[in-house]
Amino acid sequence: MSYSSLREFLEKLEHTGDLARVREPVSTVLEMTEIQTRLLAEEGPAVMFENPLMGDGTASPMPVLVNLFGTVERVARAVTMGGLERTKGSELRTVGEALAFLRQPEPPGGFREAFEMFPLLKTVMAMKPKTLSSAPCQEVVLQGKDIDLTGLPVQSCWPGEPAPLITWPLVVTKGPGKRKEDDFNLGIYRMQVLGRDKTIMRWLAHRGGAQHHARWKNEKTEPLPAAVVIGADPGTILAAVTPVPDTLSEYQFAGLLRGQKVELVDCKTVPLKVPAEAEIVIEGHVSLDEYADEGPYGDHTGYYNSVEKFPVFTVSAITMRKAPIYLSTFTGRPPDEPSVLGEALNEVFIPLLQQQFPEITDFWLPPEGCSYRIAVISMKKAYPGHAKRVMMGAWSFLRQFMYTKWVIVVDDDIDARDWKDVMWAISTRMDPVRDVTLIENTPIDYLDFASPESGLGGKIGLDATNKWPPETKREWGQQIRMSDEVIDEVTKKWTKMGLPGTGKPIWKK
Repeated sequence: MSYSSLREFLEKLEHTGDLARVREPVSTVLEMTEIQTRLLAEEGPAVMFENPLMGDGTASPMPVLVNLFGTVERVARAVTMGGLERTKGSELRTVGEALAFLRQPEPPGGFREAFEMFPLLKTVMAMKPKTLSSAPCQEVVLQGKDIDLTGLPVQSCWPGEPAPLITWPLVVTKGPGKRKEDDFNLGIYRMQVLGRDKTIMRWLAHRGGAQHHARWKNEKTEPLPAAVVIGADPGTILAAVTPVPDTLSEYQFAGLLRGQKVELVDCKTVPLKVPAEAEIVIEGHVSLDEYADEGPYGDHTGYYNSVEKFPVFTVSAITMRKAPIYLSTFTGRPPDEPSVLGEALNEVFIPLLQQQFPEITDFWLPPEGCSYRIAVISMKKAYPGHAKRVMMGAWSFLRQFMYTKWVIVVDDDIDARDWKDVMWAISTRMDPVRDVTLIENTPIDYLDFASPESGLGGKIGLDATNKWPPETKREWGQQIRMSDEVIDEVTKKWTKMGLPGTGKPIWKK
């Protein structure tokens, strides 16, 4: 099913029992975070707080929606993929295969052959967004003295944080030129509220919005226009967190995820376009020279981040629906909503990696590894040193993994998603000296205070594969396995023996 708005998606969730409504007053200060932590721990529903209380205890004029993507299943349900054939029943794996195709420098046999062979390219070209003259997201327009961010039910997530934090902003920017990488970029960057018309725009240097900002600063003197969308349709939100090629607009890819073109509308005060069906849009400019201290805020590591300077965003207009829904979340030690999204996007990454490294059989980002800091890769090993090549490839192929600290490589007979299996491989197939690769002075998330320098630290690769000569001079052990004849015979007898359980064999083929 295709969803043109957040409201259509919520109707579906409510119909299937995946949306709960809370009429009891709940504070935006800390209480919502505590409720979300309990929902996430038990894969609970999305929740609409219909009577939220502001920081000063007064009632909010708009409801707050949380835990929208609190389960992998809800993330997958948000994806339509333009009616394309699903891969192995997985919408998210299909997204990854589409991205792998789009990342090719040129399709096999040229573009004419690609049009004949691949419906995907036709679909992508047909998904260019269209612009409307009016839109629901501009039913209410606030400018000048009417602008007041403190009127929004912005969540305060953890004790001791300096100010309320906009946690689900879909930030729209456009670069200074006409290059493809200067096309519309959508990104999720948290925003500390400084006052009625100012926030801090916290974006890391490698993210699309920050790169637009850096290029704009080199070519322009006026501040960078930006629009902040709160409550877009689920396909557009997911496009903002998907590794879309730099040469493809996220709006166009969002159309593919939605199964229909994204409808946009021109902003009132900045030269940008935003989703017409959005709940709230905050228009403004990101300063080129005004910076402010951001934080400390609770982060995905489970710790408060250090205070860092980021550019100031000044609001020029707030537009919204007549009865808008405020979308919010929190960030903390997994499980949190970003870690669930990371787990879901794991399926997207697999086809991308396999395109470059077809020997990879599975790829796993354990949620407890803070979304991306630990990766486990299973592979069909073909030659000595092969595991180390795959490690280096994982660190360098996608920007998303430049901050991955631990890469564990195992053979394809090991379940990369089963820690018991992975730990067995580490304990029996590794020498702690020979099979550990250490790399110094590499890019690291500046939030990782375990690194010796801010933004610069080490990486470790564990080769837990079987060793081939000349990786070892010793005879390698033979793995214990029951004979197929006995396995089949016990399987036949299982139901007759009256034993509990499924009786499924433990042995891998």
